[in-house]
Amino acid sequence: MRLGCRLQIEIKMSSNMLDTIPPEGCSPHQQNKPACPTLYRSIPIPAPSRVFSSQHASHDRISPRASSTPVEQPHQLPKMEEAMKRHFFHHGKPDTDPSEAEKCHWCQIRSFKTHKKLPITIVNEAKGDERKEVLNPDFKFIDHSIPSDDVPIAGASFRTGCNCADDEQCMYSTCECLDEMAPDSDEYMSDAPPARGRRMRKFQYYHSGTKAGLLKSRILDSREPIYECHDGCSCSKNCPNRVVERGRTVPLQIFRTKNRGWGVKCPVDIKKGQFVDKYLGEIITSEEANRRRAESTVSDKKDVYLFALDKFSDPDSPDPLLRAPPFEVDGELMSGPTRFINHSCDPNMRIFARVGDAVDKHVHDLALFAIRDIPAGEELTFDYVDGGLAEEDAGGLVPDDKKKDMTKCLCGTKKCRGFLW
Repeated sequence: MRLGCRLQIEIKMSSNMLDTIPPEGCSPHQQNKPACPTLYRSIPIPAPSRVFSSQHASHDRISPRASSTPVEQPHQLPKMEEAMKRHFFHHGKPDTDPSEAEKCHWCQIRSFKTHKKLPITIVNEAKGDERKEVLNPDFKFIDHSIPSDDVPIAGASFRTGCNCADDEQCMYSTCECLDEMAPDSDEYMSDAPPARGRRMRKFQYYHSGTKAGLLKSRILDSREPIYECHDGCSCSKNCPNRVVERGRTVPLQIFRTKNRGWGVKCPVDIKKGQFVDKYLGEIITSEEANRRRAESTVSDKKDVYLFALDKFSDPDSPDPLLRAPPFEVDGELMSGPTRFINHSCDPNMRIFARVGDAVDKHVHDLALFAIRDIPAGEELTFDYVDGGLAEEDAGGLVPDDKKKDMTKCLCGTKKCRGFLW
Protein backbone atom coordinates (compact mmCIF):
# COMPACT_ATOMS: atom_id res chain seq x y z
CA MET A 1 0.00 0.00 0.00
CA ARG A 2 0.97 3.58 -0.47
CA LEU A 3 0.95 5.82 2.55
CA GLY A 4 0.14 8.50 0.06
CA CYS A 5 -0.15 11.00 2.67
CA ARG A 6 -1.09 5.43 3.45
CA LEU A 7 2.65 -5.83 25.05
CA GLN A 8 3.57 -8.94 27.87
CA ILE A 9 -0.04 -9.86 27.28
CA GLU A 10 -2.21 -8.97 30.22
CA ILE A 11 -5.27 -11.05 29.64
CA LYS A 12 -8.45 -9.11 30.30
CA MET A 13 -10.69 -12.09 30.48
CA SER A 14 -14.31 -12.49 29.57
CA SER A 15 -16.45 -14.92 31.52
CA ASN A 16 -14.66 -17.64 29.56
CA MET A 17 -11.22 -16.66 30.73
CA LEU A 18 -9.04 -16.22 33.77
CA ASP A 19 -8.79 -12.84 35.50
CA THR A 20 -5.27 -13.08 36.82
CA ILE A 21 -1.85 -12.49 35.33
CA PRO A 22 0.98 -14.85 36.24
CA PRO A 23 3.83 -12.95 37.87
CA GLU A 24 7.18 -12.69 36.19
CA GLY A 25 9.19 -15.84 36.77
CA CYS A 26 6.18 -17.77 38.00
CA SER A 27 6.78 -21.25 39.27
CA PRO A 28 5.81 -23.90 36.73
CA HIS A 29 3.98 -26.04 39.24
CA GLN A 30 2.40 -23.63 41.69
CA GLN A 31 -0.48 -25.36 43.42
CA ASN A 32 0.03 -28.34 41.10
CA LYS A 33 -1.26 -26.39 38.10
CA PRO A 34 0.36 -25.94 34.70
CA ALA A 35 2.83 -23.07 34.59
CA CYS A 36 1.37 -19.71 33.62
CA PRO A 37 -2.28 -20.82 33.31
CA THR A 38 -3.20 -17.51 31.74
CA LEU A 39 -0.76 -18.21 28.97
CA TYR A 40 -2.35 -21.57 28.36
CA ARG A 41 -5.77 -20.10 27.95
CA SER A 42 -4.86 -17.15 25.79
CA ILE A 43 -1.96 -18.16 23.58
CA PRO A 44 -2.78 -20.13 20.46
CA ILE A 45 -2.12 -23.71 19.82
CA PRO A 46 0.10 -23.51 16.76
CA ALA A 47 -1.70 -24.70 13.69
CA PRO A 48 -1.99 -23.59 10.06
CA SER A 49 -4.47 -20.74 10.01
CA ARG A 50 -3.67 -18.46 7.08
CA VAL A 51 -6.82 -18.55 4.98
CA PHE A 52 -7.28 -15.78 2.44
CA SER A 53 -9.86 -14.91 -0.12
CA SER A 54 -9.75 -11.99 -2.51
CA GLN A 55 -13.20 -11.25 -1.16
CA HIS A 56 -11.77 -10.72 2.34
CA ALA A 57 -9.04 -8.19 1.81
CA SER A 58 -8.12 -7.02 5.25
CA HIS A 59 -8.97 -10.25 6.59
CA ASP A 60 -5.99 -12.44 6.92
CA ARG A 61 -5.87 -11.38 10.53
CA ILE A 62 -4.61 -13.89 13.02
CA SER A 63 -4.98 -14.35 16.77
CA PRO A 64 -4.99 -16.84 19.60
CA ARG A 65 -8.04 -18.65 20.80
CA ALA A 66 -9.42 -18.25 24.29
CA SER A 67 -10.38 -21.66 25.60
CA SER A 68 -13.35 -21.96 27.90
CA THR A 69 -12.18 -25.33 29.19
CA PRO A 70 -10.65 -25.38 32.69
CA VAL A 71 -6.91 -25.79 32.65
CA GLU A 72 -7.14 -28.25 35.52
CA GLN A 73 -8.76 -30.84 33.21
CA PRO A 74 -6.13 -31.72 30.60
CA HIS A 75 -8.32 -34.33 28.94
CA GLN A 76 -10.70 -31.55 27.87
CA LEU A 77 -8.01 -29.19 26.56
CA PRO A 78 -7.92 -28.39 22.85
CA LYS A 79 -5.50 -30.39 20.80
CA MET A 80 -2.05 -28.82 20.55
CA GLU A 81 1.03 -29.61 18.58
CA GLU A 82 3.47 -31.76 20.49
CA ALA A 83 6.28 -29.36 19.61
CA MET A 84 4.84 -26.64 21.87
CA LYS A 85 3.12 -28.69 24.57
CA ARG A 86 6.19 -28.81 26.80
CA HIS A 87 6.62 -25.04 26.66
CA PHE A 88 3.01 -24.49 27.70
CA PHE A 89 3.39 -26.58 30.82
CA HIS A 90 6.99 -25.62 31.66
CA HIS A 91 6.75 -21.95 30.76
CA GLY A 92 9.11 -19.94 32.95
CA LYS A 93 11.28 -22.81 34.18
CA PRO A 94 15.04 -22.18 34.04
CA ASP A 95 15.60 -25.21 31.84
CA THR A 96 13.06 -24.11 29.21
CA ASP A 97 14.46 -24.39 25.72
CA PRO A 98 15.26 -20.80 24.56
CA SER A 99 14.12 -21.64 21.05
CA GLU A 100 10.69 -22.47 22.43
CA ALA A 101 10.47 -19.12 24.20
CA GLU A 102 11.42 -17.30 21.01
CA LYS A 103 8.37 -18.77 19.26
CA CYS A 104 5.99 -18.12 22.15
CA HIS A 105 3.79 -15.10 21.53
CA TRP A 106 3.24 -14.72 25.26
CA CYS A 107 6.98 -14.43 25.81
CA GLN A 108 7.31 -11.94 22.95
CA ILE A 109 4.62 -9.57 24.21
CA ARG A 110 5.46 -9.96 27.90
CA SER A 111 8.96 -8.68 27.15
CA PHE A 112 7.62 -5.26 26.10
CA LYS A 113 8.09 -2.40 28.56
CA THR A 114 4.42 -1.43 28.22
CA HIS A 115 3.12 -4.83 29.33
CA LYS A 116 1.96 -4.12 32.87
CA LYS A 117 0.33 -0.73 32.32
CA LEU A 118 -0.81 -1.00 28.69
CA PRO A 119 -1.46 -4.65 27.96
CA ILE A 120 -2.28 -6.18 24.62
CA THR A 121 -5.16 -8.61 25.03
CA ILE A 122 -6.04 -11.30 22.53
CA VAL A 123 -9.42 -13.01 22.57
CA ASN A 124 -11.53 -15.16 20.30
CA GLU A 125 -15.14 -15.31 21.41
CA ALA A 126 -16.43 -16.14 17.94
CA LYS A 127 -18.74 -19.05 17.31
CA GLY A 128 -18.48 -22.06 15.06
CA ASP A 129 -15.45 -22.54 12.86
CA GLU A 130 -14.25 -18.99 13.54
CA ARG A 131 -13.39 -20.03 17.09
CA LYS A 132 -10.82 -22.47 15.74
CA GLU A 133 -8.66 -19.71 14.28
CA VAL A 134 -5.33 -19.37 16.05
CA LEU A 135 -2.20 -17.28 15.78
CA ASN A 136 0.21 -18.23 13.03
CA PRO A 137 3.26 -19.74 14.78
CA ASP A 138 5.49 -17.96 12.25
CA PHE A 139 4.21 -14.53 13.30
CA LYS A 140 6.35 -12.55 15.76
CA PHE A 141 5.28 -9.61 17.93
CA ILE A 142 7.73 -6.69 17.93
CA ASP A 143 7.65 -3.27 19.58
CA HIS A 144 9.76 -1.41 17.00
CA SER A 145 10.32 -1.72 13.27
CA ILE A 146 13.35 -3.72 12.17
CA PRO A 147 15.33 -2.55 9.10
CA SER A 148 16.80 -5.24 6.89
CA ASP A 149 20.57 -5.26 6.38
CA ASP A 150 20.37 -3.44 3.05
CA VAL A 151 18.33 -0.50 4.39
CA PRO A 152 20.73 2.38 5.23
CA ILE A 153 20.31 3.90 8.68
CA ALA A 154 22.29 7.03 9.58
CA GLY A 155 24.98 6.67 12.22
CA ALA A 156 25.13 8.70 15.41
CA SER A 157 27.67 11.14 13.95
CA PHE A 158 25.14 12.24 11.31
CA ARG A 159 22.31 12.87 13.75
CA THR A 160 21.31 16.27 15.04
CA GLY A 161 18.63 17.53 17.38
CA CYS A 162 17.30 20.75 18.81
CA ASN A 163 19.19 22.78 21.38
CA CYS A 164 16.15 24.09 23.22
CA ALA A 165 17.02 25.12 26.77
CA ASP A 166 13.68 23.92 28.12
CA ASP A 167 10.78 21.82 26.90
CA GLU A 168 8.47 24.78 26.33
CA GLN A 169 10.76 26.12 23.61
CA CYS A 170 10.00 23.00 21.54
CA MET A 171 6.61 24.47 20.64
CA TYR A 172 8.02 27.47 18.78
CA SER A 173 9.77 28.29 15.56
CA THR A 174 13.08 28.49 17.42
CA CYS A 175 13.04 24.68 17.76
CA GLU A 176 15.11 23.17 14.94
CA CYS A 177 12.91 20.06 14.89
CA LEU A 178 9.99 22.16 13.65
CA ASP A 179 11.87 23.91 10.83
CA GLU A 180 9.79 22.20 8.13
CA MET A 181 6.42 22.70 9.79
CA ALA A 182 4.01 25.38 8.69
CA PRO A 183 3.22 28.09 11.27
CA ASP A 184 0.38 27.28 13.61
CA SER A 185 -2.67 28.58 11.72
CA ASP A 186 -4.78 28.26 14.87
CA GLU A 187 -2.80 31.14 16.31
CA TYR A 188 -1.72 33.10 13.23
CA MET A 189 -4.46 33.43 10.64
CA SER A 190 -2.90 36.22 8.57
CA ASP A 191 0.25 36.61 6.54
CA ALA A 192 1.49 39.37 8.82
CA PRO A 193 4.73 38.53 10.61
CA PRO A 194 4.63 38.22 14.39
CA ALA A 195 5.49 41.22 16.50
CA ARG A 196 9.18 41.91 16.89
CA GLY A 197 10.74 39.69 19.51
CA ARG A 198 7.71 37.44 19.61
CA ARG A 199 8.19 33.76 18.85
CA MET A 200 5.89 32.12 16.32
CA ARG A 201 4.24 28.93 17.51
CA LYS A 202 4.71 25.99 15.14
CA PHE A 203 3.36 23.28 17.40
CA GLN A 204 1.21 20.47 16.01
CA TYR A 205 -0.30 19.36 19.32
CA TYR A 206 -2.57 21.17 21.74
CA HIS A 207 -0.34 22.29 24.58
CA SER A 208 -2.70 22.95 27.50
CA GLY A 209 -6.06 22.07 28.97
CA THR A 210 -7.98 18.85 28.43
CA LYS A 211 -6.68 18.58 24.85
CA ALA A 212 -3.00 18.71 25.78
CA GLY A 213 -1.05 16.19 23.70
CA LEU A 214 -3.79 15.74 21.09
CA LEU A 215 -3.06 16.39 17.43
CA LYS A 216 -4.68 19.61 16.23
CA SER A 217 -7.63 19.43 13.87
CA ARG A 218 -5.70 21.37 11.23
CA ILE A 219 -3.11 18.60 11.06
CA LEU A 220 -5.74 15.84 11.15
CA ASP A 221 -7.47 17.35 8.14
CA SER A 222 -4.36 18.34 6.20
CA ARG A 223 -2.47 15.02 6.41
CA GLU A 224 0.73 16.99 6.91
CA PRO A 225 3.73 15.06 8.22
CA ILE A 226 4.49 15.30 11.92
CA TYR A 227 7.89 16.53 13.06
CA GLU A 228 8.94 15.63 16.58
CA CYS A 229 11.89 15.95 18.92
CA HIS A 230 13.89 12.80 19.56
CA ASP A 231 16.77 11.21 21.45
CA GLY A 232 19.30 13.50 19.81
CA CYS A 233 17.66 16.62 21.23
CA SER A 234 18.48 18.64 24.35
CA CYS A 235 14.90 18.57 25.60
CA SER A 236 13.67 16.00 28.12
CA LYS A 237 11.64 12.85 27.62
CA ASN A 238 8.63 14.85 28.83
CA CYS A 239 8.92 17.34 25.97
CA PRO A 240 5.40 18.09 24.62
CA ASN A 241 6.75 17.43 21.13
CA ARG A 242 7.55 13.74 21.76
CA VAL A 243 4.06 12.27 21.64
CA VAL A 244 4.73 9.49 19.14
CA GLU A 245 8.24 8.88 20.45
CA ARG A 246 6.87 8.13 23.94
CA GLY A 247 4.77 5.38 22.42
CA ARG A 248 1.35 3.88 22.84
CA THR A 249 -0.71 5.19 25.75
CA VAL A 250 -3.80 2.95 25.52
CA PRO A 251 -4.33 -0.80 25.91
CA LEU A 252 -5.39 -2.68 22.78
CA GLN A 253 -7.29 -5.88 22.20
CA ILE A 254 -7.05 -8.16 19.18
CA PHE A 255 -10.35 -9.95 18.66
CA ARG A 256 -12.10 -12.16 16.14
CA THR A 257 -14.71 -10.35 13.99
CA LYS A 258 -17.76 -11.97 12.42
CA ASN A 259 -16.73 -11.72 8.78
CA ARG A 260 -13.40 -9.88 8.48
CA GLY A 261 -10.98 -12.10 10.32
CA TRP A 262 -9.15 -10.37 13.13
CA GLY A 263 -9.65 -6.80 14.25
CA VAL A 264 -8.52 -4.46 17.01
CA LYS A 265 -10.42 -2.44 19.59
CA CYS A 266 -9.54 -0.45 22.68
CA PRO A 267 -11.13 -1.11 26.10
CA VAL A 268 -10.96 2.62 27.00
CA ASP A 269 -12.20 5.76 25.28
CA ILE A 270 -9.90 7.40 22.74
CA LYS A 271 -10.10 11.14 22.05
CA LYS A 272 -10.03 12.81 18.67
CA GLY A 273 -6.41 13.61 17.87
CA GLN A 274 -5.01 11.05 20.29
CA PHE A 275 -2.03 8.97 19.22
CA VAL A 276 -2.91 5.27 19.25
CA ASP A 277 0.12 3.33 18.03
CA LYS A 278 2.55 2.89 15.15
CA TYR A 279 2.35 0.41 12.30
CA LEU A 280 5.45 -1.75 12.66
CA GLY A 281 7.22 -4.34 10.59
CA GLU A 282 10.36 -5.19 8.71
CA ILE A 283 11.68 -2.26 6.66
CA ILE A 284 12.76 -3.56 3.25
CA THR A 285 13.79 -2.22 -0.15
CA SER A 286 11.26 -1.77 -2.94
CA GLU A 287 12.99 -4.56 -4.87
CA GLU A 288 12.52 -6.96 -1.96
CA ALA A 289 8.91 -5.85 -1.54
CA ASN A 290 8.21 -6.59 -5.20
CA ARG A 291 9.89 -9.98 -4.86
CA ARG A 292 7.65 -10.85 -1.91
CA ARG A 293 4.58 -9.72 -3.82
CA ALA A 294 5.55 -11.97 -6.70
CA GLU A 295 6.10 -14.93 -4.37
CA SER A 296 2.75 -14.46 -2.68
CA THR A 297 0.06 -16.74 -4.10
CA VAL A 298 -2.34 -13.80 -4.05
CA SER A 299 -0.68 -10.41 -4.53
CA ASP A 300 -3.59 -8.57 -2.90
CA LYS A 301 -2.93 -10.57 0.24
CA LYS A 302 0.61 -9.26 0.47
CA ASP A 303 -0.43 -5.69 -0.31
CA VAL A 304 -2.56 -5.70 2.84
CA TYR A 305 0.63 -5.68 4.92
CA LEU A 306 3.03 -3.59 2.80
CA PHE A 307 3.26 0.17 3.32
CA ALA A 308 5.48 2.30 1.09
CA LEU A 309 7.41 4.96 2.99
CA ASP A 310 6.86 7.42 0.16
CA LYS A 311 5.66 10.55 1.96
CA PHE A 312 8.90 12.39 1.20
CA SER A 313 9.77 10.71 -2.09
CA ASP A 314 10.90 13.33 -4.59
CA PRO A 315 12.77 12.72 -7.87
CA ASP A 316 14.34 16.18 -7.50
CA SER A 317 15.39 15.78 -3.87
CA PRO A 318 19.07 16.43 -3.04
CA ASP A 319 18.87 13.33 -0.83
CA PRO A 320 19.58 10.24 -2.96
CA LEU A 321 17.54 8.09 -0.57
CA LEU A 322 14.46 10.21 -1.29
CA ARG A 323 15.08 10.20 -5.04
CA ALA A 324 15.23 6.40 -5.07
CA PRO A 325 12.20 4.07 -4.93
CA PRO A 326 10.77 4.21 -1.40
CA PHE A 327 11.44 1.60 1.23
CA GLU A 328 8.47 -0.39 2.47
CA VAL A 329 7.28 -1.77 5.79
CA ASP A 330 6.19 -5.41 5.73
CA GLY A 331 4.09 -6.31 8.78
CA GLU A 332 2.84 -9.72 7.69
CA LEU A 333 5.07 -11.93 9.83
CA MET A 334 6.48 -9.43 12.34
CA SER A 335 4.59 -6.45 13.69
CA GLY A 336 2.63 -5.06 16.61
CA PRO A 337 -1.12 -5.10 17.34
CA THR A 338 -1.90 -2.51 14.65
CA ARG A 339 -1.07 -5.15 12.04
CA PHE A 340 -4.52 -6.62 12.77
CA ILE A 341 -6.49 -3.39 12.23
CA ASN A 342 -9.09 -3.67 9.50
CA HIS A 343 -9.93 -1.29 6.67
CA SER A 344 -12.97 0.97 6.59
CA CYS A 345 -14.19 3.46 4.01
CA ASP A 346 -15.42 5.55 6.97
CA PRO A 347 -12.53 5.04 9.43
CA ASN A 348 -11.97 6.38 12.92
CA MET A 349 -8.16 6.65 12.52
CA ARG A 350 -5.64 7.87 9.97
CA ILE A 351 -1.96 7.15 9.37
CA PHE A 352 0.49 10.05 9.45
CA ALA A 353 4.14 10.17 8.51
CA ARG A 354 6.14 11.03 11.64
CA VAL A 355 9.75 12.24 11.47
CA GLY A 356 12.18 12.43 14.34
CA ASP A 357 15.69 13.09 13.07
CA ALA A 358 15.57 14.59 9.57
CA VAL A 359 18.12 12.05 8.33
CA ASP A 360 15.48 9.35 8.86
CA LYS A 361 12.89 10.71 6.44
CA HIS A 362 13.36 7.68 4.19
CA VAL A 363 12.37 5.41 7.10
CA HIS A 364 9.81 7.65 8.79
CA ASP A 365 7.32 6.25 11.29
CA LEU A 366 3.72 5.37 10.42
CA ALA A 367 1.68 6.82 13.28
CA LEU A 368 -2.03 6.15 13.78
CA PHE A 369 -4.15 8.96 15.26
CA ALA A 370 -7.86 9.04 16.04
CA ILE A 371 -9.71 11.40 13.69
CA ARG A 372 -12.81 11.43 15.90
CA ASP A 373 -13.74 10.39 19.42
CA ILE A 374 -13.76 6.59 19.65
CA PRO A 375 -15.81 5.03 22.47
CA ALA A 376 -14.39 2.05 24.32
CA GLY A 377 -15.05 -1.23 22.52
CA GLU A 378 -15.56 0.22 19.04
CA GLU A 379 -13.45 -1.49 16.39
CA LEU A 380 -10.45 0.57 15.31
CA THR A 381 -10.12 1.10 11.56
CA PHE A 382 -8.29 3.16 8.98
CA ASP A 383 -8.63 3.60 5.22
CA TYR A 384 -6.05 1.35 3.58
CA VAL A 385 -5.92 3.59 0.51
CA ASP A 386 -6.87 6.85 2.26
CA GLY A 387 -9.75 7.50 -0.12
CA GLY A 388 -7.67 6.48 -3.11
CA LEU A 389 -10.45 4.71 -5.02
CA ALA A 390 -11.66 6.96 -7.80
CA GLU A 391 -15.01 8.70 -7.46
CA GLU A 392 -16.38 6.94 -10.52
CA ASP A 393 -15.42 3.58 -9.01
CA ALA A 394 -17.26 4.40 -5.82
CA GLY A 395 -20.23 5.50 -7.90
CA GLY A 396 -20.65 2.08 -9.41
CA LEU A 397 -19.21 2.85 -12.84
CA VAL A 398 -16.53 0.16 -12.67
CA PRO A 399 -16.80 -2.15 -15.71
CA ASP A 400 -17.90 -5.67 -14.83
CA ASP A 401 -14.78 -7.18 -16.35
CA LYS A 402 -12.66 -5.02 -14.03
CA LYS A 403 -14.71 -5.79 -10.94
CA LYS A 404 -13.81 -9.47 -11.02
CA ASP A 405 -10.17 -8.58 -10.45
CA MET A 406 -10.83 -6.07 -7.68
CA THR A 407 -10.79 -6.70 -3.94
CA LYS A 408 -14.24 -6.39 -2.43
CA CYS A 409 -14.62 -4.19 0.66
CA LEU A 410 -16.49 -5.65 3.63
CA CYS A 411 -16.46 -2.61 5.94
CA GLY A 412 -20.26 -2.36 5.81
CA THR A 413 -20.38 1.41 6.38
CA LYS A 414 -22.75 3.81 4.63
CA LYS A 415 -19.73 5.31 2.85
CA CYS A 416 -18.44 1.96 1.60
CA ARG A 417 -16.88 2.33 -1.86
CA GLY A 418 -17.50 -1.32 -2.64
CA PHE A 419 -13.88 -2.17 -3.40
CA LEU A 420 -10.46 -1.66 -1.85
CA TRP A 421 -8.42 -1.80 -5.06
